[in-house]
Amino acid sequence: MEAVVASSTTQEPSSEENSPRQNAAADSTFASVKQEPGSNPDSPLEASSPSSIAIREQSNYVAADSNSSNTTKSFVPCKVCGDKASGYHYGVTSCEGCKGFFRRSIQKQIEYRCLRDGKCLVIRLNRNRCQYCRFKKCLAVGMSRDYCIFPAVRYGRVPKRSRERSVEDQQPASRVVSTTTAPDVVVAVVSPSSNTVTTTEAMSPSSVVTAATNTAVTPSANACSVIVDNDSKQVALYDVILEVSQAHHANCNYTDERTRSLQKRPFLPPPRYKTEDDDEDRDDGDSDQVASSTAESLENDKCWLWQQFATCMTPCVQRVVEFAKRIPGFSGLGQDDQLILIKLGFFEVWLTHVAKLTNNQQLVFDDGTLVTKQQLETMYDSEFTTSVIHFANSFNALGLNDTEVGLFSAAVLLTADRPGVTDVKTIEQHQDKLIEALKVQVNRTHATEPQVLSNLLLKLPELRNLGTKHNAHLDWFRANWRKLALPPLFAEIFDIPKSEDDLQ
Repeated sequence: MEAVVASSTTQEPSSEENSPRQNAAADSTFASVKQEPGSNPDSPLEASSPSSIAIREQSNYVAADSNSSNTTKSFVPCKVCGDKASGYHYGVTSCEGCKGFFRRSIQKQIEYRCLRDGKCLVIRLNRNRCQYCRFKKCLAVGMSRDYCIFPAVRYGRVPKRSRERSVEDQQPASRVVSTTTAPDVVVAVVSPSSNTVTTTEAMSPSSVVTAATNTAVTPSANACSVIVDNDSKQVALYDVILEVSQAHHANCNYTDERTRSLQKRPFLPPPRYKTEDDDEDRDDGDSDQVASSTAESLENDKCWLWQQFATCMTPCVQRVVEFAKRIPGFSGLGQDDQLILIKLGFFEVWLTHVAKLTNNQQLVFDDGTLVTKQQLETMYDSEFTTSVIHFANSFNALGLNDTEVGLFSAAVLLTADRPGVTDVKTIEQHQDKLIEALKVQVNRTHATEPQVLSNLLLKLPELRNLGTKHNAHLDWFRANWRKLALPPLFAEIFDIPKSEDDLQ
């Protein structure tokens, strides 16, 4: 399989930040994984509690706010780490450091791993300690990899209205006040929509007691911080989005970036099995021989087309297998169930990917090889070809980004009612989580288009129907395998015999 070489990220210059000190070896089954830098557990920063760090960070904001109203408006915190924002980058207000970090992570397709279960606090003082959690925070607050095809700064400096709104949102961020030292308590609330910390209005001690019944209480040395923890499920979904997005970009050649400059080329012309001279020498009255020769020629053309088609499709099989291994929960399934899900789901996942390069006239593989509609009709039939093209056109009309296609592909692969699957309940649970993550992502990027999500979910049964029809067409393969020299992996994924022994 192809390996993704994770190069070290460039650290922003800061005397307060630590540089990476270790890299983990990649698992042999997966692409190389970037290990985030470790930390010294004896350091003052590590010894401090998250709440105390948040208070120290907040003091910087309060100091800025206390000078003048102009100073307050001029300081817009970065949505990711809380440092001073320099502009509107990749969809959110952020600092130069987080802008550069996000750009490098996307362009170099760097993959990170967290040593602390993805729960690291991301603030200005320690934003370089865990790149995994920092990248997850970038996505959680709304940074989008789809902005990477445009200039990083979409609107230049922060607009005044956005700046004022951001100050209102961020000014009380992460403020945690001791219930033992103040008559009024500001309760820190983690917003599920943005994964950033905001606060409610000041509450009396009596109302805090009521609120605390539904909150997680985090004791510290000097205070008991009351935190409304309503986003644990949302954070878990962001983890799923991040993992699947990275897996999709690492193992799919149909992403926007990889197809942008694709050079198309047609199939090589089929070999000629007869010449015009042969037709002239043949007795004009022998119509049966002419019909037989025509049928044989069509059969030979079909064999040749399938041979080329299988050769182009085979590399996609390996990439889908590697993608499946990195879907959350997939590797924990039994090997038999894994094999069934991949074999019966491969064509549907592949069709979801190749739809990007399919239109009314042609289908294009990720290496640029072009298959015309007429050639597809020769391989399959007119009805199936029309159905495939209709699916591609309607799927493309949804305007999904690469992350959404990856999440949808993962949900397609983990379909629990495939024939022969045993651990149905577990697979259903994994698929439900993937669909929930897909809903979060689609609702965020298509907030003004509520029909996108419903239309996308309707594609699941449509794909299933196409997969069933495709499997029926493969019966021709299984009956004519002796005429073809198919790639072993292609024959394996579609249960096509490769030798007489396979028929035993």
